[in-house]
Amino acid sequence: MRLYQMQDSGNCYKPRLLVHMTGRDLALVDIDILKGESRTPDFLAKNPNGRVPVLELEDGRLLAESNAMLFHLAQGTPYWPDDAFEQAQVLQWMFFEQYSHEPYIAVARYWRSIRPGGAEEARDRFPEWHDRGYQALDVMERQLAAQDWFVGTRMTIADIALYAYSHVAHEGGFSLNAYPAVRNWIARIEAQPLYVPMSWRPV
Repeated sequence: MRLYQMQDSGNCYKPRLLVHMTGRDLALVDIDILKGESRTPDFLAKNPNGRVPVLELEDGRLLAESNAMLFHLAQGTPYWPDDAFEQAQVLQWMFFEQYSHEPYIAVARYWRSIRPGGAEEARDRFPEWHDRGYQALDVMERQLAAQDWFVGTRMTIADIALYAYSHVAHEGGFSLNAYPAVRNWIARIEAQPLYVPMSWRPV
């Protein structure tokens, strides 16, 4: 498999982490979105939406959207439950991540820590991003105060989806000091035997 990606993107980290945790091979092709490399005709032929990541399967088929990749890659692994209701719960949290979490926590991080000059350029937007991002963290804290994982009794792709940007939320100006359950959950993920950090690249 080949992943067209940006190393410090949480959305690109999601499939990298799951692939490593399931013992598969993955080649990386770096796409510099700051230089417009996701808007070239060649890349747009792979993903007309002009965004990373894009996963190219062994047979050449292409898949965009990080959570769709998680769904595909998790089939037949412990990270996708057998129970139909638990499967729906996993999707529920993945939709929450893309609708209520990523648009604020990930976006604040991008403008503050990745885009050159972004913190000043977007300074008027940060109060809204922080307000909405903390609302998402409040929801996560309530869930994780009651159980170790978002769904069931073991780690699933719902955890991977939410971990990707939660563990670097401080890079967007968020503090997790008031979220002990979230911090403990992050520590549980990072203690998993096949865990790799965002900086990891396959040899």
